[in-house]
Amino acid sequence: MKIFLVGLPGSGKTAVGKKIASSLGVLFIDLDSEIEKVEGMTIPAIFETKKEDHFRKIESYQLKRWCLADNNFVMATGGGTPCFFDNMETINQAGTSIFLDIPTQEIAQRLMKTDLSQRPFFAKLNQESLKDHIEFMRSQRIHFYRQAHWTSRGEVDIKDIIDYIKKENLL
Repeated sequence: MKIFLVGLPGSGKTAVGKKIASSLGVLFIDLDSEIEKVEGMTIPAIFETKKEDHFRKIESYQLKRWCLADNNFVMATGGGTPCFFDNMETINQAGTSIFLDIPTQEIAQRLMKTDLSQRPFFAKLNQESLKDHIEFMRSQRIHFYRQAHWTSRGEVDIKDIIDYIKKENLL
């Protein structure tokens, strides 16, 4: 069983993924953390020194590496992961994808409570421009997210996701 959570930055993929993995008794993987380990630097540092193109290549490589692994896991992908190098197709062939479809206003509120400097696409934004940027990002990425096997809309209910996984015999 391989479960991939996709969605915009700030949609809760990491927090939700940890809870689902714990409930199912499987490994949790944060793709961004895996990239940081391999590169030996933070995501913002990668974007600053090696640029986004390099990051996307490493991201795709790490995704594919995990897709080929024998492990059962729940993975929080990066917000842009599904949008590059046919990654969404790779995800859907390797396991089950779940789109966390959270309203952009909610994401903006969540992100304002975090250190935006750690998020390369939001680091230079203020509160007023953040929601607009998130809406623009959503418009650019929604085509990929909608290819997910299942969509959780609004406030994420862990029980609903686990029920879906059990109903579909994904364990």
